[in-house]
Amino acid sequence: MSKVAETHLDNPRDSQSADLSVLLISLLKGVVYQDVDPIRWKQLLGLQARVREYAAVLGLELILDEAEAYAFFRSRKIETDDTDGSSQEKATPRLIARRPLSFPVSLLLALLRKKLAEFDASGGETRLILSRDDILELMRIFLPASSNEAKLVDKIDQHINKVVELGFLRRLKQDTSSQHASAQLKHYEVRRILKAFVDAQWLADFDLKLEQYKQQLIEKENG
Repeated sequence: MSKVAETHLDNPRDSQSADLSVLLISLLKGVVYQDVDPIRWKQLLGLQARVREYAAVLGLELILDEAEAYAFFRSRKIETDDTDGSSQEKATPRLIARRPLSFPVSLLLALLRKKLAEFDASGGETRLILSRDDILELMRIFLPASSNEAKLVDKIDQHINKVVELGFLRRLKQDTSSQHASAQLKHYEVRRILKAFVDAQWLADFDLKLEQYKQQLIEKENG
């Protein structure tokens, strides 16, 4: 290999550009976590200014929480001046689409967010781990009573799977000795990024909807 080629390959700028490309692709695909990919996380901390510049061109903003150790892209709104001199927020075309959620999935997110707030207030461990049974009990009291217990549990499992798919729960690997254990022994970690998506105002609005929903259930049972 020639000296010119060697110099080109060893150029720090080329290495940074490659790291930047991988970072942008990773963030466009989803969330970057320190505990999942510590190397990528370290690169992100070093290149975050350039990541923010490139994100802005795409109408995105980088949300990076060093304390909670996660980062992701969010669509940003651009402020424009109206003809009467007032300013308005204009949304750019969405590169990252919003996903409509069913009521049960929204309910589960709210319950997990409250559980996370209670967990943080206790000042104990940093990771909130819940078993499948824990989540079933959280959901059960808010869903219509069913004579078919197995069907109800299957539905709740579907909602749990959806929240896993959204990235707010992470399945924990079971010990090899428990490979054939029942599903009740499954455990999940509540991802702390949930705090960035479900804030106090969202919870307050959802609590109001939940009270209305509970009232409808009571009326239905009494009717």
